[in-house]
Amino acid sequence: MNVLVIGGAGYIGSHVVKELMAAGHNITVFDNLSSGLLQNLFPENGFIAGDILYPENLDAAFARGFDAFIHLAAFKAAGESMIKPEKYSVNNITGTVNILNAAVAHNCKYMVFSSTAAVFGSPQYLPIDEKHPTNPENYYGFTKLDIEHYMGWYDKLKGLKFAALRYFNAAGYDPDGVITGLEQNPANLLPVIMETAAGMRKELQIFGTDYDTRDGTCIRDYVHVKDLAIAHVKALEYIVKNNESLTVNLGSETGVSVLEMLEAARRITGKPIPAVHTGRRAGDPACLYATSAYAREKLGWKAQYSDIDSLVSSTWAVYEKHIKGKGAQ
Repeated sequence: MNVLVIGGAGYIGSHVVKELMAAGHNITVFDNLSSGLLQNLFPENGFIAGDILYPENLDAAFARGFDAFIHLAAFKAAGESMIKPEKYSVNNITGTVNILNAAVAHNCKYMVFSSTAAVFGSPQYLPIDEKHPTNPENYYGFTKLDIEHYMGWYDKLKGLKFAALRYFNAAGYDPDGVITGLEQNPANLLPVIMETAAGMRKELQIFGTDYDTRDGTCIRDYVHVKDLAIAHVKALEYIVKNNESLTVNLGSETGVSVLEMLEAARRITGKPIPAVHTGRRAGDPACLYATSAYAREKLGWKAQYSDIDSLVSSTWAVYEKHIKGKGAQ
């Protein structure tokens, strides 16, 4: 298939592009490079420099003729979304409506959307499944849930079939070592630990050590970015084959605590990685992790690369390359 990957120069997007290529699809990347990187692009793919806030950019892109598209162009910092809701309204909601309108105008009827488990809010039970109530507690999660509602209506009214993939924390890097572009201004735990190990940060802040968990720190669901990329490909092929929309959770089903991630990183990197304990952050639940039973049933998907050692070692390999590269300059 001819597939347009919107946000395909970003961290998750570049891994999705790599898996789509491996599956034999023809790829064109659409990206404004606000957080994506030119070094994440593959020379055999087409590239369109464009912005989802400009309908004319999207119209020109979709006019080239695509069978399907992947949407990975939303802003994703939950904390920032609570301070700058207007930024998230414009990019995530308005930008997505622009994408949907351009797609249906050019008869592109299949879509995979990078959603989030933030649509659920604090868990009423664990592991979180697809039937769990949706009650986002940050504006970022609200925008993603709103987009899911828009897609539902465009399915009913315009026949646009979609797969919404809800996952928590993407982590790790390409095991083949091909994709090496570092995330810009990362906020997630693992890259922050890596930046501390690499001397880019003074120390790691651990927010709360008195939670009702096995070691007192928060437990989160980390899914290797290669596993997520594989899921995007499987989801696309599912909705095309069955001509039906799909919403699934993608989780490792176990969860990793902050201290477990930190200790694994110290062991694998051989670095001391200084850390300080600070107070809890408002709105941080003790545990968040999802079941992937439905994804196994519908897509035949399960996490294969999401063990803690694979997550840490594949990420450290990329940071080590950057450290050595700077040393050689």
